[in-house]
Amino acid sequence: LWMRCQDCGEMLYRKTVAENFHVCPKCQQHFRIDARTRIQILVDPGSFEEHDDALESADPLKFKDLKTYKSRLLDQQKRTRLKDAVVSGKAFIKGRPVSLAVMDANFIMASMGAVVGEKITRAIERATEEEITLIICCASGGARMMEGLVSLMQMAKTSAALARFHETGGLYISLLTDPTTAGVAASFATLGDI
Repeated sequence: LWMRCQDCGEMLYRKTVAENFHVCPKCQQHFRIDARTRIQILVDPGSFEEHDDALESADPLKFKDLKTYKSRLLDQQKRTRLKDAVVSGKAFIKGRPVSLAVMDANFIMASMGAVVGEKITRAIERATEEEITLIICCASGGARMMEGLVSLMQMAKTSAALARFHETGGLYISLLTDPTTAGVAASFATLGDI
């Protein structure tokens, strides 16, 4: 029922924090929130239509550190109830259609692997095709090391899709959240019109 603000140390009633859009009412510290909560805050009620929700990461390198990448993915999927680190789809904000992609730092720090890159690219392409605003809520620790070069290629892929979107005159709003670092910050996160 209660939580402590990591910035000012104040004990806070969780319901009060949620009603205040997950911002500390005393010091205005913004708390990290998951993708589905952010979507609920941003879009018109009931308007979000998820796309590409069946996409799942493969294990192209058969990566293993303390555990295998496959088992790490399964653990993250169970814990977050997400297939990967981004939720994307179409929604309405104040009656206006948007293509929306929202990263979730709870899933391997929203690192960008093949699935994240593909879902963001598809959200960009959907905005291009339908001539609607694109909003990406960025929250990432960067490239996903377990996918090696495949992960790094996603920076170029998403940036190229944004260049095509920009050529059509589309509006791209990049919402930077905590954290937005590394390859994501160097690619699509900092290419927004706003």
